[in-house]
Amino acid sequence: MPSIGLIRERKVPQDERVAFTPKQCRQILEKYPEVSFLVEPSNNRCYKDDEYRTEGITVADDLSQCDILIGVKEVPVDHLMPGKTYLFFSHTKKKQAHNKKLMQALLAKHIRMVDYECLTHRDEQRILGFGFYAGIVGAHNGLLTFGKKTCTFNVAAAHLQPSYADLVNSYGAVKIPNIKIAVTGSGRVASGVLDLLSQLDIEAVEPADYLTHQFDYPVFTHLKGDELYARRDNGMFYRSDFHANPEAYKCLFSSYVMQTDILMNGIYWDAKIARLFEKEDIRRSDWRISVIADITCDIGGSVPINVDATTIEDPVYGIDRATFAVTPPYLNTPDTIDVMAVDNLPNELPRDASGYFGAHMEKFVLPELLKPDSDIINRATICRDGHLTKKFEYLTDYAL
Repeated sequence: MPSIGLIRERKVPQDERVAFTPKQCRQILEKYPEVSFLVEPSNNRCYKDDEYRTEGITVADDLSQCDILIGVKEVPVDHLMPGKTYLFFSHTKKKQAHNKKLMQALLAKHIRMVDYECLTHRDEQRILGFGFYAGIVGAHNGLLTFGKKTCTFNVAAAHLQPSYADLVNSYGAVKIPNIKIAVTGSGRVASGVLDLLSQLDIEAVEPADYLTHQFDYPVFTHLKGDELYARRDNGMFYRSDFHANPEAYKCLFSSYVMQTDILMNGIYWDAKIARLFEKEDIRRSDWRISVIADITCDIGGSVPINVDATTIEDPVYGIDRATFAVTPPYLNTPDTIDVMAVDNLPNELPRDASGYFGAHMEKFVLPELLKPDSDIINRATICRDGHLTKKFEYLTDYAL
C-alpha cells in the first residue's frame, strides 16, 4: 500500500506552500483507498496542522514508513532519507552551483529524485509549476512599484492579502494612470500576468497600436513569438526553428522601450536566447521604462540589469541609468529604474498557489506515480539507485 508523506519545508527563507491542501488529501484518500497520507507538522505551512486533522489526515513527526515524500523546495541534505522516492523542485537540471551538494547526496543516499520541473507530457509541455501565481503576484508587484515610485497610487503587498480574490478587490478604489505595460512570454507566468491585468480592466492593445498610439486609459500589449523575435538573416520567425536554434534570432524589444512604462517579463531564458535589451541601452535618451518586474528572475539574463534576486519583505532595488549602480528603490526620478526580482513570488499567495498546484498534481501526476511504470515519471526521474538516469547523464561532472 503506497504511503505518501508531505514533508515540512526547511529551506531558508522558509516556504509556506504545500503540494496538497487538506481537502485535496481527503479527496485523494476517497478516490484511492489503497493510498495513505502522513503530514509532517509545521508551524510555517499556509495550512495549519489542525486543518489536516479536520480532514482526517494523520499528522506525525516520523515519516520513515512513507514510500514517497513530497515537498516544494529543495530538501536540506541532512534531512534526506535514504532509499526513498522524493518529489520537489531540486533546481539541479541546469547544474546550479548552490545545489551541487544536494545532487551528490541524492546519489549517495540512493534516492529516486522526481523533479517537478521535469514532469512533461510527450510533447515536452510542462505539467506542473507555480508560474501562473508567479505571474499574478509579479504583475501586482510591478504595479505596486510603479505607484510608489511615481507617487500616483498605493496598493498593499500581495502577502498581506488572504487570497487572490482579496488582492483583486484591493484595487477597488485605485485609479491606475494612463500607463503602458509590455508583457513578455507565452507560458504560465505570462498567463498569470494577463489574468490580473484583465481583472483590473487594463485594456489589451495590439503591438502595432501600442507603438503608434497614446491612450486615455492604462493599456498593455503582449509580446511573444514573431512580435518579439526574428531571424537575423531574413527577419522571419519560425517557432520550431527558434526553439532549435535560438542563437539565430534577434530580439525586437528595442522598439518598445520608448513606449513602455512597466515591463513585466515572463520569458523563460537561457544563454542562447537574445536578451530583451543590453545594459547600455538604459542610457538611451528615449528610454521610458521606469519599472521592470522580472518575474522569471534570471539574474543577468533577459533583463541584464537584474543583478540579484530579492525577497518578499524587500522586493525592489533601483538601478542608476548612468552608472548601473544599485540605488534605493522608489526614487521619483527618471534617472533610475526600479527592478522587482523576487524569486519565490507564489509564496505571497500560498493558499491559492498550493490549491492550483495540488489540483494539477492530483489530476496528472498522482495516477502516474501509482503505476508500476510510467513514462511521465521516468522522464522526470533525475536519479535512482545511486545512478543518474540516461536522460540526465549530462550531469555526471556536476554530480562528482
